[in-house]
Amino acid sequence: MKANLQDLKDYRSPIESSARRSNKWKRMRRDIVQHWQLYPIVALPVAFLVVFSFFPIVGDQVAFRNYDPVLGMWKSPWVGLQQFYDLFSGPYFWLLIRNTVTLSLYYIVVSIPAQVILAIAINEVRHRWFKKFVQTITYAPYFISVVVLVGMMEILLAPSIGPLASIFHSLGHSSAPDLLGSSSWFPSIYVWSGIWQETGYGAVIYLAALAGVNPELYEAAKMDGATRLQKIWNIDLPSLKPTITILLILSIGGLLTVGFEKVYLLQNALNLNSSQIISTYVFEIGILDGNISFAAAVGLFQSLIAMIMVLGVNFAAGRFSDTTLF
Repeated sequence: MKANLQDLKDYRSPIESSARRSNKWKRMRRDIVQHWQLYPIVALPVAFLVVFSFFPIVGDQVAFRNYDPVLGMWKSPWVGLQQFYDLFSGPYFWLLIRNTVTLSLYYIVVSIPAQVILAIAINEVRHRWFKKFVQTITYAPYFISVVVLVGMMEILLAPSIGPLASIFHSLGHSSAPDLLGSSSWFPSIYVWSGIWQETGYGAVIYLAALAGVNPELYEAAKMDGATRLQKIWNIDLPSLKPTITILLILSIGGLLTVGFEKVYLLQNALNLNSSQIISTYVFEIGILDGNISFAAAVGLFQSLIAMIMVLGVNFAAGRFSDTTLF
């Protein structure tokens, strides 16, 4: 009897359902009319996403075709998963994955702590003019182009001329080691030059998070006799935890998309064993050799792996903390 009463309570007649839908559309139209100013503002970004992000998805079918510029995208022969098979069975696949993941993880492990430490250090500075000076000095390298940065590194690390060579000459050596031509030194050169260039820029995000910390927490800690390190450990770091989690999720999503320009400019025949990554390989095989379908297949593979990683890390973050990307 109770089940029947519940069924009757949950039952809605077709007329009632139609009335509810009609009221819902009326409320939606009323909200659109009341807030019409917001829609022109949103229209341009939405159009940009549709034209430059969603519409190009149609071109991903090139990864499943043997693309011929004469025939065009729609008339090129369909080959299915052949391009992906060529990628996975290629002799350089695991080398490319190893080098790409190594550079990405190396940079993530070093960059996030460096940015957090710099942000906390700047936040702890009491003299306002000195804080601005330090922030400006650390932020300035971000505006140096990749080409100029690589040129600076080639001069500084040149084995015969430059500061490094001068140091080795003063120690009695005829020349300095060729660090740019060493496979073992390439990951460190790539990562630490990026740390010097981008740490100041990345610290800005954490400084913004620290600016939102309630000052009463610091006052209460001061009254309790907490030291500066205790304030950092118990107030600053917990406040930065959500920001660190979000940026870590986004960084993991780009694990296979290491910056192409810098690696390609630093790459040479001597360090190729550790500098050949997915993006440089795609450029050589897909673009220079004209294999557009292969390049599209590799790009689609990178996107799928990035999506899986973002979803996985986001799920793990939700299980072990209260902060997630979505």
